[in-house]
Amino acid sequence: MSQLRAVINLDVAGPTVSRHLYGHFAEHLGTCIYGGIWVGEDSSIPNVRGIRTDIVEALRGIAIPNLRWPGGCFADEYHWRDGIGPREDRPSMVNTHWGNVVEDNSFGTHEFMDLCEQLGTEPYISGNVGSGTVREMAEWVEYLTRGGEAPMSALRRENGRAEPWRVKYWGIGNETWGCGGNMRGDYFADLARQYSTYCRNHDGNVLYKIASGARSDDYAWTQSLMQTMGDYGCGCNPKHYFDAVSFHFYTGLTNRKHGSAIDFGTDEYLESLANAWRVESMIKRHSNVMDVYDPEGRIGLVLDEWGTWWAVEPGTNPRFLYQQNALRDALIAGLHFDAFHRNAERLVMANIAQTVNVLQAMLLTADDVLIKTPTYHVFEMNQDHHDAARLDVHLLDAVPTAQDNDDRSVPLITTTATTKDGHALISLTNLDPDADHTVTYDLRGGAPSDLSARILQADSPQAHNTREAPDTVAPAAYDGTALSGNTLTVTIPAHSFVTVRFVTGRTQPSESEDQR
Repeated sequence: MSQLRAVINLDVAGPTVSRHLYGHFAEHLGTCIYGGIWVGEDSSIPNVRGIRTDIVEALRGIAIPNLRWPGGCFADEYHWRDGIGPREDRPSMVNTHWGNVVEDNSFGTHEFMDLCEQLGTEPYISGNVGSGTVREMAEWVEYLTRGGEAPMSALRRENGRAEPWRVKYWGIGNETWGCGGNMRGDYFADLARQYSTYCRNHDGNVLYKIASGARSDDYAWTQSLMQTMGDYGCGCNPKHYFDAVSFHFYTGLTNRKHGSAIDFGTDEYLESLANAWRVESMIKRHSNVMDVYDPEGRIGLVLDEWGTWWAVEPGTNPRFLYQQNALRDALIAGLHFDAFHRNAERLVMANIAQTVNVLQAMLLTADDVLIKTPTYHVFEMNQDHHDAARLDVHLLDAVPTAQDNDDRSVPLITTTATTKDGHALISLTNLDPDADHTVTYDLRGGAPSDLSARILQADSPQAHNTREAPDTVAPAAYDGTALSGNTLTVTIPAHSFVTVRFVTGRTQPSESEDQR
């Protein structure tokens, strides 16, 4: 067991940790939409206008701030007009990316917006650049957001919606380097400018446009987009073609192998952690590229696909990407969130892939049964970080590490903190597969009190929830903490995630350096 010391200045707050770093992603892939979110009005499963009631209740329980749709790769073969009007009249299509199955378009724009309203979340729509047109995307924006007598407004009213919606977040393409068109960075940069030009603000609805960004560590792609901004570090001639650039990064095994989600040993466990830790380096390096062209930080960085990617569950369609979700996934989520918090100056949104039944899902469905995954619980335990001011955690000791098979050093402790409404929340993840560790926090600039703590743990990193045992991995109250004056001591068991909440009693008001 290691003994680590850390300092947190409760009266020195940093940038706001946007709630949108806890965003989600729902694609027409496998049973994420059909059989997951959408069961139809005639289903025996309780629903509201075809949307599963238990899904909505569970997702409201983690206050999801935004939901990205309809893809993913599906977005760039999706033509929105096919998904409006009477369902019996909607044309079908073949979902060529995900199982070559027939999509009947019964879940379309109106159904998605209904879902967002039921969830109380903001829609993030990914527009079709790969096989669509500038006009098609511009008219979708008009259909959604314009009132009055415009052509698309009239069409929307014909389909049952009188008032326009508010849709702020708009993606210009998806993975345009791959399934979204196999483009080169410089070519797409010009397309992004073109599409952005015709995606208009209507009736006070101001779009936040997110340009399709890099795959993982392709920093040249980010440079291709950023150098169109007309700034080059001087601040003298900035252009406003888009508000953010994205990138995608998934955690798996080395060389894109997909090991089992629940049947893995210590070597694979450490290998996956080493790969997960790469996310922070990528965020920093994409940010460094952006700083050259945008030193004022006007353009945001968005990680709108992230999560673990393991082999599908045996006996399931390999293109439906249905995988189990173990405690390991939850710990990797904790690692990611700490990286997001530490880089909140530039990182403004992140979307885990995906919400239901696909990849690192929050929820798994088995007919009428809903299973909350270990990852779901990390989202729930971290809710107080939403729109809170970051408190930097200054570690005074080197964190313990392990070596993976490629001789990479894997940090085994990660921790961050935020403050909001007179309270602070510390998140602490112990990635060590075997050993407990203790962290002692010197909480300066306040008078901490009213401490409470929760823990997510199980017998092993392989532990997971099932229909028969839905609470194998579930949060519980935790008594492994001690507060003496301004000294907080937390002993955290092997492979576990802990949150500690307390009243700060700070001696002066917090001032955020960056309110995004």
